[in-house]
Amino acid sequence: MSKAKLKKYMSALSKEQVVDIMFQLYDASKEANAWLEFYMEPNSDAELEKYKKAIRNQFFGRNDWPKDPSFRECNKLITSFKKLVPAPHAIADLMLYYVEQGCSLTAQFGDYDNPFYTALENNFNKAVKFISSNGLMPEYSPRMKKMIKSVECCGYGFPDTLWDIYYEYAED
Repeated sequence: MSKAKLKKYMSALSKEQVVDIMFQLYDASKEANAWLEFYMEPNSDAELEKYKKAIRNQFFGRNDWPKDPSFRECNKLITSFKKLVPAPHAIADLMLYYVEQGCSLTAQFGDYDNPFYTALENNFNKAVKFISSNGLMPEYSPRMKKMIKSVECCGYGFPDTLWDIYYEYAED
Protein backbone atom coordinates (compact mmCIF):
# COMPACT_ATOMS: atom_id res chain seq x y z
CA MET A 1 0.00 0.00 0.00
CA SER A 2 1.32 3.43 -0.86
CA LYS A 3 1.53 6.29 1.62
CA ALA A 4 -1.01 8.23 -0.42
CA LYS A 5 -3.50 5.37 -0.26
CA LEU A 6 -2.90 4.95 3.48
CA LYS A 7 -3.34 8.68 4.06
CA LYS A 8 -6.62 8.67 2.13
CA TYR A 9 -7.86 5.66 4.08
CA MET A 10 -6.81 7.06 7.48
CA SER A 11 -8.33 10.47 6.71
CA ALA A 12 -11.73 8.85 6.25
CA LEU A 13 -11.64 7.26 9.71
CA SER A 14 -12.94 8.75 12.93
CA LYS A 15 -10.51 9.73 15.68
CA GLU A 16 -11.60 6.70 17.72
CA GLN A 17 -10.93 4.35 14.79
CA VAL A 18 -7.43 5.82 14.31
CA VAL A 19 -6.71 5.43 18.03
CA ASP A 20 -7.91 1.82 17.87
CA ILE A 21 -5.61 1.12 14.90
CA MET A 22 -2.68 2.64 16.81
CA PHE A 23 -3.34 0.33 19.78
CA GLN A 24 -3.55 -2.68 17.48
CA LEU A 25 -0.28 -1.68 15.82
CA TYR A 26 1.32 -1.16 19.23
CA ASP A 27 0.33 -4.70 20.27
CA ALA A 28 1.12 -6.34 16.92
CA SER A 29 4.71 -5.28 16.36
CA LYS A 30 7.68 -4.98 18.72
CA GLU A 31 9.29 -2.50 16.34
CA ALA A 32 6.14 -0.34 16.20
CA ASN A 33 5.88 -0.56 19.98
CA ALA A 34 9.47 0.68 20.40
CA TRP A 35 8.99 3.44 17.83
CA LEU A 36 5.75 4.68 19.42
CA GLU A 37 7.25 4.65 22.90
CA PHE A 38 10.28 6.61 21.70
CA TYR A 39 8.00 9.02 19.80
CA MET A 40 5.91 9.66 22.92
CA GLU A 41 8.87 9.93 25.31
CA PRO A 42 12.06 10.47 23.33
CA ASN A 43 14.97 9.58 25.58
CA SER A 44 17.93 9.20 23.25
CA ASP A 45 20.36 8.57 26.10
CA ALA A 46 18.43 5.59 27.50
CA GLU A 47 17.85 4.07 24.06
CA LEU A 48 21.45 4.68 23.07
CA GLU A 49 22.68 2.81 26.15
CA LYS A 50 20.34 -0.07 25.42
CA TYR A 51 21.65 -0.37 21.85
CA LYS A 52 25.27 0.03 22.98
CA LYS A 53 24.80 -2.85 25.40
CA ALA A 54 23.36 -5.03 22.63
CA ILE A 55 26.32 -4.22 20.36
CA ARG A 56 28.84 -4.85 23.11
CA ASN A 57 27.20 -8.23 23.70
CA GLN A 58 27.99 -9.11 20.08
CA PHE A 59 31.71 -8.69 20.76
CA PHE A 60 32.09 -9.68 24.42
CA GLY A 61 30.33 -12.35 26.43
CA ARG A 62 30.33 -13.04 30.14
CA ASN A 63 33.21 -11.55 32.08
CA ASP A 64 34.21 -9.64 28.91
CA TRP A 65 35.28 -12.87 27.24
CA PRO A 66 35.71 -12.34 23.47
CA LYS A 67 33.08 -13.58 21.05
CA ASP A 68 32.99 -13.99 17.30
CA PRO A 69 30.76 -10.98 16.53
CA SER A 70 27.78 -11.00 14.22
CA PHE A 71 28.32 -7.95 12.05
CA ARG A 72 24.90 -8.56 10.50
CA GLU A 73 23.28 -8.28 13.93
CA CYS A 74 25.25 -5.12 14.73
CA ASN A 75 24.14 -3.55 11.45
CA LYS A 76 20.52 -4.46 12.24
CA LEU A 77 20.87 -2.76 15.62
CA ILE A 78 22.19 0.42 13.99
CA THR A 79 19.33 0.37 11.47
CA SER A 80 16.74 -0.16 14.22
CA PHE A 81 18.17 2.72 16.23
CA LYS A 82 18.10 5.03 13.20
CA LYS A 83 14.40 4.20 12.68
CA LEU A 84 13.63 5.76 16.05
CA VAL A 85 14.85 9.06 14.55
CA PRO A 86 17.10 10.15 17.41
CA ALA A 87 19.40 13.16 17.17
CA PRO A 88 22.30 12.77 14.71
CA HIS A 89 24.90 12.88 17.51
CA ALA A 90 23.26 9.80 19.10
CA ILE A 91 23.39 7.92 15.78
CA ALA A 92 27.02 8.95 15.30
CA ASP A 93 27.85 7.83 18.83
CA LEU A 94 26.35 4.37 18.24
CA MET A 95 27.97 3.95 14.82
CA LEU A 96 31.37 4.81 16.22
CA TYR A 97 30.81 2.68 19.32
CA TYR A 98 30.22 -0.32 17.07
CA VAL A 99 33.64 0.08 15.44
CA GLU A 100 35.26 0.82 18.80
CA GLN A 101 34.06 -2.53 20.12
CA GLY A 102 35.72 -4.34 17.22
CA CYS A 103 38.90 -2.35 17.74
CA SER A 104 38.86 -3.13 21.45
CA LEU A 105 38.41 -6.82 20.72
CA THR A 106 41.38 -7.01 18.36
CA ALA A 107 43.59 -4.77 20.51
CA GLN A 108 42.96 -6.93 23.58
CA PHE A 109 42.93 -10.40 22.07
CA GLY A 110 45.11 -10.23 18.96
CA ASP A 111 44.65 -10.28 15.24
CA TYR A 112 41.54 -11.56 13.54
CA ASP A 113 40.98 -12.53 9.94
CA ASN A 114 40.80 -10.20 6.97
CA PRO A 115 36.94 -10.27 6.71
CA PHE A 116 36.78 -9.06 10.32
CA TYR A 117 38.90 -6.02 9.50
CA THR A 118 37.07 -5.38 6.23
CA ALA A 119 33.73 -5.31 8.07
CA LEU A 120 35.09 -2.84 10.63
CA GLU A 121 36.65 -0.67 7.91
CA ASN A 122 33.37 -0.55 5.99
CA ASN A 123 31.45 0.40 9.10
CA PHE A 124 34.03 2.99 10.09
CA ASN A 125 33.67 4.51 6.62
CA LYS A 126 29.88 4.70 7.10
CA ALA A 127 30.32 6.25 10.54
CA VAL A 128 32.86 8.87 9.44
CA LYS A 129 30.77 9.75 6.39
CA PHE A 130 27.69 10.20 8.61
CA ILE A 131 29.65 12.21 11.18
CA SER A 132 31.10 14.46 8.48
CA SER A 133 27.80 14.99 6.66
CA ASN A 134 26.16 16.03 9.94
CA GLY A 135 28.91 18.50 10.85
CA LEU A 136 30.05 16.45 13.83
CA MET A 137 33.74 16.00 12.95
CA PRO A 138 35.03 18.47 15.57
CA GLU A 139 33.11 16.61 18.28
CA TYR A 140 34.12 13.08 17.22
CA SER A 141 37.60 13.61 15.76
CA PRO A 142 39.52 13.12 19.04
CA ARG A 143 37.58 9.94 19.75
CA MET A 144 38.28 8.55 16.29
CA LYS A 145 41.99 9.34 16.55
CA LYS A 146 42.20 7.63 19.94
CA MET A 147 40.44 4.56 18.55
CA ILE A 148 42.75 4.30 15.55
CA LYS A 149 45.85 4.72 17.72
CA SER A 150 44.60 1.87 19.92
CA VAL A 151 44.89 -0.58 16.99
CA GLU A 152 48.20 0.53 15.51
CA CYS A 153 49.69 -2.81 16.61
CA CYS A 154 47.16 -4.77 14.51
CA GLY A 155 47.87 -6.41 11.20
CA TYR A 156 46.40 -6.56 7.69
CA GLY A 157 47.01 -2.82 7.23
CA PHE A 158 43.97 -2.19 9.41
CA PRO A 159 45.13 1.01 11.15
CA ASP A 160 46.43 2.42 7.86
CA THR A 161 43.04 1.93 6.24
CA LEU A 162 41.29 3.57 9.20
CA TRP A 163 43.65 6.56 8.97
CA ASP A 164 42.99 6.80 5.21
CA ILE A 165 39.23 6.83 5.83
CA TYR A 166 39.59 9.37 8.64
CA TYR A 167 41.74 11.76 6.58
CA GLU A 168 39.34 11.55 3.66
CA TYR A 169 36.83 13.43 5.84
CA ALA A 170 39.05 15.13 8.44
CA GLU A 171 38.95 18.86 8.85
CA ASP A 172 42.28 19.20 10.65
